[in-house]
Amino acid sequence: MRELLKTNIYDVDETIIIVGSCLERMQPKAFEKLEKISQNIYQVCLEETHINMAITKIGGMIRTGKIKNIIFASVDKSPHCVQLHYIASELEKMMDLDFISIKNYVAVDDNLVEIDKNVISLSKNLSKIAKNLKG
Repeated sequence: MRELLKTNIYDVDETIIIVGSCLERMQPKAFEKLEKISQNIYQVCLEETHINMAITKIGGMIRTGKIKNIIFASVDKSPHCVQLHYIASELEKMMDLDFISIKNYVAVDDNLVEIDKNVISLSKNLSKIAKNLKG
């Protein structure tokens, strides 16, 4: 596993996996499942790195034209790691990502749970969640 911000943007494969740096330690079996998908795994801790730095770095990686698949994976319930899942929507505002398959997972009980793009979008809108809960 490599550190996202210390990696050359051209040193990528067709599939990249971006994980919260604590995922491997906290959910080792879920991490092993990611390794079976691709060995091209990059870690970042959004508790110490601002999300905008990660967005810029990943945007540069995408611009190389080598990437066809991106997977974002984090531990569940982390207020910092949840930001990983917002990166794709921010990148979509800056560039065309129609040619890239993007998946999001959270690791729970050493399993990977896929998170729909709409759930991620809704999670940023607390007033809508509040309204939906009130019925």
